[in-house]
Amino acid sequence: MTRFLHADLDSFYASVEQRDAPELRGRPVVVGAGVVLAASYEARAFGVRGGMGGHEARRRCPQAVTVPPRFSAYVEASRAVFEVFADTTPLVEGVSIDEAFLDVGGLARLVGPAEVVARRLRERVRDEVGLPISVGVARTKHLAKVASAAAKPDGLLVVPAEREEAFLHPLPVERLWGVGPVTARRLHEQGVHTVGQLAAREESELASSLGRAAAQHVWALANLRDPRPVVVGRRRSSVGAQCALPRGAPTGRDDLEAVLVGLVERVARRLRAGERIARTLTLRLRFGDFGTATRSATLPRSTAITATWIDTARDLLRAAWPMVVERGCTLLGVSVSGLDDGSAEQLELDLFGHDEQQRLDATLDAVRDRFGSAAVGRAALVGRRIGFEAPQLPDGP
Repeated sequence: MTRFLHADLDSFYASVEQRDAPELRGRPVVVGAGVVLAASYEARAFGVRGGMGGHEARRRCPQAVTVPPRFSAYVEASRAVFEVFADTTPLVEGVSIDEAFLDVGGLARLVGPAEVVARRLRERVRDEVGLPISVGVARTKHLAKVASAAAKPDGLLVVPAEREEAFLHPLPVERLWGVGPVTARRLHEQGVHTVGQLAAREESELASSLGRAAAQHVWALANLRDPRPVVVGRRRSSVGAQCALPRGAPTGRDDLEAVLVGLVERVARRLRAGERIARTLTLRLRFGDFGTATRSATLPRSTAITATWIDTARDLLRAAWPMVVERGCTLLGVSVSGLDDGSAEQLELDLFGHDEQQRLDATLDAVRDRFGSAAVGRAALVGRRIGFEAPQLPDGP
């Protein structure tokens, strides 16, 4: 039964700007100047994409209107859309502030089949929030997600059970959930370019180049196997932040370390706000030749202390520095994983208060909560811009 919906707002930031400024409708719109945070579909037609440098975006689309981001407006719009989701079904799994999975299997008798629910959902989001949204409808979450991408912009695509293979198998392997550039390249080296070609292979054949877990995952999806349910209130498995660096921006070690410090501070603050602690930090680099690299380190003890994560991140950047010098850096990202409940660590601080770094973090968090995130900061960040802090979904219940 086609019971899953994947609802994805179209070019979310840019659509909010066009909604709130009628003179921008139908025109190419770019959100963000130094780095493109979002581009309307009119701008995408000229090759403008998120993460692109502002100079390159203007070169490709000189007539584009560039507007600064308004994150408070995006958060408000997201909340309004999620209210529509929640009013449709209690089984909603948020993926990000602009997309979610919905299980509407229980609405068949009251409302009708999933396609009817999806049509009403799109109408309500358009009428009540004023935004375009694409929806995929299918028997599994994975197929629903692939369908919503195929339905863009502002469309609806239903994949009937009897048409699943005909829909999925002709698509390139990159369309599978979890197949990134590295996995796609390894598959291409084996002569696998379409999902159908992947489905026809033996899982054991794929494991030699992809690894057992990755091979099992992509082979199952290619063969229409995805038993995952919609999970309500799931907490994050990782917390991260990243900053795109326009070509020509200073990328000396001091400059990148300053960006790194700012990113780590954001991540650590989010951990503490959610009463979480973490154990593993991953540094992600994107180079001028469009290649990427990651470096990770695992601590002996989980923590949310900013200074500890800063020292760890700096060590990883120093180890990767020869690659940065050789290839240039266009994006720096940090994420922490291995998350756990941090309430015990906080209780330890409340009872004994013996960790100066914990007390310092708690004091700075209190100041920022009261006066704003820019009220206090590290000296290394004075006069430096560490990109925008994009809004995120709340971290579970």
